[in-house]
Amino acid sequence: MSEGPEAGGQAASGKPRRGVLTWAVVGAAVVGAAAVVYIIGQSSTKTAPVVASVPVAETPVAFAKKLSTPTQPTPAPDYTFYDSTGKALTVADFKGKVVVLNTWATWCGPCKVEMPTLARLQAAYAGKPVEVVAVSIDTPEDAAKAVLFIGQNSPLKFYHDREMKLVFKINAPGTPTTVIYGKDGMEQARVAGDADWTSPEARALVDKALAGG
Repeated sequence: MSEGPEAGGQAASGKPRRGVLTWAVVGAAVVGAAAVVYIIGQSSTKTAPVVASVPVAETPVAFAKKLSTPTQPTPAPDYTFYDSTGKALTVADFKGKVVVLNTWATWCGPCKVEMPTLARLQAAYAGKPVEVVAVSIDTPEDAAKAVLFIGQNSPLKFYHDREMKLVFKINAPGTPTTVIYGKDGMEQARVAGDADWTSPEARALVDKALAGG
């Protein structure tokens, strides 16, 4: 008879143990699910800032590496290019304005990437003596394509180097190359390669030339 109460005691004590175990499993599942939600939430909130911050950190360094300034006064070349009407022009025809002279071509990928930023640069200086002169070095046969492309980047105008020698005349290593001339027609700075012309570094170059210093 003494075994009955003892066995009953084990059965009675066994139920609470199963109950504790069940709640422990449920609790662990809830905590685990919450942890997964937290990790997913943290990943989604951290990804965008990290991706967005990369170009911001790298842009000034990249721009600085492409930038150079003349060690002595350097005038713009007396070299002829043409506007959309076929009128012959030289940089001297823009005297009194800051000229952002850019060489580009439809076959040049980096040129086409940076062109919208040059268009926004021109728009930003609307009403001021700043002229972005993007000169195509495409062959005469490809001039029509160049006209169409520039038409997609208003307010830029079409200019064409029919002889395809402007790159050599400005002593550029290749295209795109952009040279900034002051209102006196003297070179202020140049950027070899594509650039973001909406960046603070680019705008600072134009502002300095505009101020005459």
